[in-house]
Amino acid sequence: MAPPQRPATITDVAALAGVSIATASKALNGRGQVRAETRRRVFQAAEELSFQPNALARSLLTGQTRTMGLLTSDSVGRFGIPVLLGAEDAFGAGEMAVLLCDARGDAIREQHHIRTLLARRVDGLIVVGESTDPRPSISRDLPVPVVYAYAPSDDPDDVSFVPDDVDGAAQAVRHLVTLGRRRIAHITGPQHYQAAQDRAAGVTLALEEAGLPLSGGGQVLYGVWSQRWGRQAAEVILRADPEVDAVVCGSDQIAAGLVEAARERGRRVPEDLAVVGYDNWEVLSTETRPPLTTVDMNLEVLGRTAAQHLFAAMDGRATPGVHRMPCRLIIRESTV
Repeated sequence: MAPPQRPATITDVAALAGVSIATASKALNGRGQVRAETRRRVFQAAEELSFQPNALARSLLTGQTRTMGLLTSDSVGRFGIPVLLGAEDAFGAGEMAVLLCDARGDAIREQHHIRTLLARRVDGLIVVGESTDPRPSISRDLPVPVVYAYAPSDDPDDVSFVPDDVDGAAQAVRHLVTLGRRRIAHITGPQHYQAAQDRAAGVTLALEEAGLPLSGGGQVLYGVWSQRWGRQAAEVILRADPEVDAVVCGSDQIAAGLVEAARERGRRVPEDLAVVGYDNWEVLSTETRPPLTTVDMNLEVLGRTAAQHLFAAMDGRATPGVHRMPCRLIIRESTV
């Protein structure tokens, strides 16, 4: 048997390309001034030799480990997982390794994970929340850039990405108005949640644009994020305003409960009552009968964008502030 062939080194690449080791390193790492023709020869040599850069040597040279930290508090994962998947896509495209830690909503556990990630010399950190409520900043005490996703930092100097829930809910109302619905009510989750407040604000804004009042009793019905609350709220709305012809719900769970209760009261969906959910949680939105028209927060795109901005922050091009990412309306049979 032939002896195993040793991996190619930067010295081999430089020799084949006819350049110095320093020039070959600059060409491969995209650093320093290297002529286009020289860079082409170096890359061609690296490809011919199947050269794989030594991660340890590269980290010593650049001061970067090409390792990122993902810190989440969403133990359920309904919102956190899509954000994490989007971020991991961007990191994978940049050939970054990813270390994932789940704090499970525990501040002490979160501090432990932060210390662990810093000990592993991560180049940057994305912090993913379990709701859109602002969370305490951790950036001031860290030596690496931090980007917050889904739950914004309470420090306006940090970089945060959240879904634009005001516009998302407004899209739902505008869709109903274009269908000729004029008596539109709104049921949502707990009033202290930022998401519930923003979605209620979006509904109110779009109704004002259309010159329509809020139906179903004339006020937003706040409750909990559950199907049970959707059923209970349906009873309240239909008693207060039997002529209501559409409801925007603050979550798909609420919408599923509402559809069930409306059916029990003999109201057909969407013929008598059009219903819009929120979140596009497909376990419910596609399985409800009829399937739910709903607002998708594009969380994978949000996570991918957060990762891209973390790269920019690592290069000294941070973009402070809370960035609101567009949502999109998914139209299904509950309204059409």
